[in-house]
Amino acid sequence: MPTNLTHTELSALIKGKAGIFIDPRDLQRPETTFEEFGVDSLGLLGVVGELENRHGVQIVDGAEMAKTPSEFLVAINNSFAKAGS
Repeated sequence: MPTNLTHTELSALIKGKAGIFIDPRDLQRPETTFEEFGVDSLGLLGVVGELENRHGVQIVDGAEMAKTPSEFLVAINNSFAKAGS
């Protein structure tokens, strides 16, 4: 069962899939959007795909449509929790 995705892991995934480095501390600001970081929906889709492949879990909570890192982490971690149930 996958563990909760952290800001640090999300930062690394965004760097790997979207080619954009974001300091994990900046991802913790709840009001900041992915758009402000320059990450678009295709970049998030790449991150979602990587997580699905890596963990064998289908992400069902619409994470690729998240506007903020906080929303994204909630959607991903909810999917992980459902998969572990």
